Amino acid sequence: MTITRVHSRVSKRFRIGPSHSHKSPRVISHRTMNGRRLAPPIFAAASSVCSSSEARMAAARLSFSLYRTRLPLKNRRSLVGSTYLRRSSFCTFGPGEDLGPVSKRRSRGPVMAAKKASEGQKQEDGRYKHTIDLPKTKFGMRANAVTREPELQKLWEDNQVFKRVADRNNGGSFVLHDGPPYANGGLHMGHALNKILKDIINRYKLLQNYKVHYVPGWDCHGLPIELKVLQSMDQDARRELTPLKLRKKASKFAKETVNVQMKSFKRFGVWADWNNPYLTLSPEYEAAQIEVFGQMVMQGYIYRGRKPVHWSPSSRTALAEAELEYDEKHISRSVYAIFKFVSVSPASSDLLKDFLPNISVAIWTTTPWTIPANAAVAVNPGLLYAVAELHQHLDDNSTPSRSKQSKLGNVLTSEQQKLFVIVALDLVPTLQSKWGVKLEVKKTVLGSALENCRYIHPVDNRECPVVIGGDYITIESGTGLVHTAPGHGQEDYITGLKYGLPIISPVDDEGKFTEEAGQFSGLDVLKGGNAAVVSYLDEQLSLIMEEEYRHKYPYDWRTKKPTIFRATEQWFASVEGFRQTTMDAIRQVAWVPPQAENRITAMTSSRSDWCISRQRTWGVPIPVFYHINSNEALITEETINHVKSIILEKGSDSWWYMTTEELLPNNYRNKASEYRKGTDTMDVWFDSGSSWAAVLSKRDGLRFPADLYLEGTDQHRGWFQSSLLTSIATKGMAPYSSVITHGFVLDEKGSKMSKSLGNVVDPDIVIAGRKGSKDEPGYGADVLRLWVSSVDYTGDVMIGAQVLRQMSDIYRKLRGTLRYLLSNLHDWKPENAVLYGDLPMIDRHALFQLENVVNAMKESYENYQFYKIFQIVQRFAIVDLSNFYFDVAKDRLYVGGTTSSTRRSCQTVLAAHLLSIIRVIAPILPHLAEDAWQNLPFEHIIEGGSVAKFVFESKWPDVNEEWLAMPVKEVDFWRKLLEMRTEVNKVLETARSGRLIGSSLEAKVYLHTSDSDTATRLQEMCSASSDADRLNRIFITSQVEVVSSLDGELVASIPYTGKYVDQGLGEIWIGVSRADGDKCERCWNYSPQVGSFEEHPTLCSRCYDVIGVQPLAAMAGVS
Repeated sequence: MTITRVHSRVSKRFRIGPSHSHKSPRVISHRTMNGRRLAPPIFAAASSVCSSSEARMAAARLSFSLYRTRLPLKNRRSLVGSTYLRRSSFCTFGPGEDLGPVSKRRSRGPVMAAKKASEGQKQEDGRYKHTIDLPKTKFGMRANAVTREPELQKLWEDNQVFKRVADRNNGGSFVLHDGPPYANGGLHMGHALNKILKDIINRYKLLQNYKVHYVPGWDCHGLPIELKVLQSMDQDARRELTPLKLRKKASKFAKETVNVQMKSFKRFGVWADWNNPYLTLSPEYEAAQIEVFGQMVMQGYIYRGRKPVHWSPSSRTALAEAELEYDEKHISRSVYAIFKFVSVSPASSDLLKDFLPNISVAIWTTTPWTIPANAAVAVNPGLLYAVAELHQHLDDNSTPSRSKQSKLGNVLTSEQQKLFVIVALDLVPTLQSKWGVKLEVKKTVLGSALENCRYIHPVDNRECPVVIGGDYITIESGTGLVHTAPGHGQEDYITGLKYGLPIISPVDDEGKFTEEAGQFSGLDVLKGGNAAVVSYLDEQLSLIMEEEYRHKYPYDWRTKKPTIFRATEQWFASVEGFRQTTMDAIRQVAWVPPQAENRITAMTSSRSDWCISRQRTWGVPIPVFYHINSNEALITEETINHVKSIILEKGSDSWWYMTTEELLPNNYRNKASEYRKGTDTMDVWFDSGSSWAAVLSKRDGLRFPADLYLEGTDQHRGWFQSSLLTSIATKGMAPYSSVITHGFVLDEKGSKMSKSLGNVVDPDIVIAGRKGSKDEPGYGADVLRLWVSSVDYTGDVMIGAQVLRQMSDIYRKLRGTLRYLLSNLHDWKPENAVLYGDLPMIDRHALFQLENVVNAMKESYENYQFYKIFQIVQRFAIVDLSNFYFDVAKDRLYVGGTTSSTRRSCQTVLAAHLLSIIRVIAPILPHLAEDAWQNLPFEHIIEGGSVAKFVFESKWPDVNEEWLAMPVKEVDFWRKLLEMRTEVNKVLETARSGRLIGSSLEAKVYLHTSDSDTATRLQEMCSASSDADRLNRIFITSQVEVVSSLDGELVASIPYTGKYVDQGLGEIWIGVSRADGDKCERCWNYSPQVGSFEEHPTLCSRCYDVIGVQPLAAMAGVS
């Protein structure tokens, strides 16, 4: 009969998962399941929770399904990894979920009896207790990472392992150039993600025989550090602060922060040249930066101009695009206003002259404070505009669409002559509804015809023109006409250049109106000044409506306050001069993920000239001198090189404490009294953007361009771009060959981390734990690193308490895998290795799988897809080995005989797995790998005959073509055999539930197939020359019999049956009964031969042979 799936029942004494917390994931206990020990524990994992049925299928179906399709050998090698990756669900067992049918395969009786005897517990018969080869190792299941990891890091540091391995490698150099984090505070989880990703790559390259030179860096200048210093001082101290005193305090703060951050990075397990980091405040770095600036000056890419830039009133400095963040919910005070015409253009005279003097242009702006700086109104030449008469009341059946936050102007309620307004024709219905008026269209006119009409400025009565604007003028909002103030907008500025408009910007550094703004002088433009302008427009009957407008608005990323556009004298890099070369270079770079290329292409193609000057004290000075009378700039190759040489020797403080005469070269000193030195400093993005010149081109062992840059996705407009621009401008090529970007770190609910929300995950606390808090234990660095490897970092990633618990559980189980391998190799030496040709087929198949897995992991490392490695490790090292090979291997490891060929062949395979698994996980879990390596029970000899004392001295596992050469037919047979084994286990489980058997060793399995070839092969395996290949060992039962036919009497005598169906093999009938014979006292297998040996009547023939080879007296001494 066909069995019905029966769910496993777990003995009450062996509960599933921890009982102390309902929040913990339910997992299979590593101690027992259905009465047997699992070593290491069963697990399946990746990134999301899956159903219990999926978990059952993952545990039941091994990765051997890979070989379902017959492929040539050359196409098979990378398939194991991809097969493991198809199972990417994180399987945890929730409360009340069953574990599915799993057979109670073998009893742990012999091993447990021997353990109890070795521990001094009384046994009824301990005659054979010392003949069991128990696992032995000092490598514990508990990592004790908070203590052990620092010990391993000290071991590396004392022996200079990083330098030693890098210097010894001869496979070429690999340079990952470090993007400098800001030295203004503690580290957050984004720092951990970034540095650990870099370290994984560097350590992998070390194993691949590359000379890896990784120089860590820090960004040490700029406003954030300056603000930190100022915040630490009271008002009196600030008043006495000179530029030099501020710079001294800022330098001290930055260096102290570097030391704090460096300590944390080291604790993450990051290898770097920590004794020689690069700091942007060091004299040699500053000099190299001045050199880059000078080269750009000589190329003609640096210029001084007065143009609108992002200005932060709260910081009192210009800002680069990368220093902005955008508030999506900012509310501006927008207005619809009218400017009255005084004359019309010849092209529109016939259409408009009859409407004078009662015709006006209507504009809309979200920055009313810029109206005093208005110089023109711009129109779209291709749009059709309406001359509409404004009637004060809507028809009775119309309803205004005004919001509660809107207010109509006095012009709509005052008694005056007719009022005509010019607006885009398509916007008439929208404006009519919004304003609550009737707009009666009298004429239409093309935008191009309005050019050179003139209107009266609403504030100072100047005559201003109507001009042709660009494609930024649309009918998506507003009126179709744009208030143009070249001193307060980039598009306005470009239009102003075209028409020679005045650049008016009556706003000071603090964001207040200057005297040039007349009656508004002294008012804050974003507060009282804005309101005052709106009130004035209303008084002058120029305001139609005022309303609140929610939109995206730029904020200072440091102070979190709104910015403004303001025209000031600044230094700029003309990106236009080398934009095309930059675009070409972008296409030559390998971008990971590929869509990153689109992002930086869009940002670079559309960016305006780069404002590189800042009005701050803490930074690298722009080496320029100004003529006292004419304000003309003195900046030549000679003056720049002279300043560079001074800074290289004395640091950039010299610009502040040396006189102009001392800073000028000899040829200019006789005119020093005619000049003053500038006070602007360079944009910090110019600082970090020069690192390729200051580090890659100057340090031994490094080279330009770097192989790789790796930073967060926000650096497309930051470091990636500033480095690219400075490099293209001076070298004509990108400073990097490849670029990897990662996303942001969110909490486990997908929300941004915030101290106010209490959802911040501190990497230092994750590693060391919080004292006195059971909810925040110390997991160690490797658990954090395992999390980094588990996520697809190309998007935003999530972390939290639940995720960390899951990572810790995975780590523990992987540690259990290594412990199993180490403990069963305690008496093995490389000279004990069995030749491949002499290995049983089960061992050859295990090596075939191992080699494919190693190759798949290498491919994922090469492609920087670490989450695939994480999944492969989970599926292979934790689940599949435990489910089959480790489980089957215990019999020959423990009771097969210490020096038997079957045990030595198994140890040969285990040693190969141990050496490979340790090395392939080492880049991700270096502490675990090193801990295991230091507990190797044998020495590993590397090329040249020396012993690999540390895991990273061992290199990546060599490709073994012999292991990969397993015939396709044989691979396919083992796949089917293991699928059949799963079905056998189901029937065994049913028999156990029916109380026919307890342990699977109490069972005998019957097989029948009508396919003669299959029957022959199965029959051969029942009596295979190698005990390890026999079916009863593979099924972990005492006997297996292949029957030639299914007669009624046989079927009736077998109480539990099932079947396995395969398209190639057909149907295989499975039956289970009690095993024949008696139980062997030593191995607990059942055999008719038990009782046949006079000296050892309780042993089976195999155990009798083992005892004959290993006398009891000799074995007793092993313990």
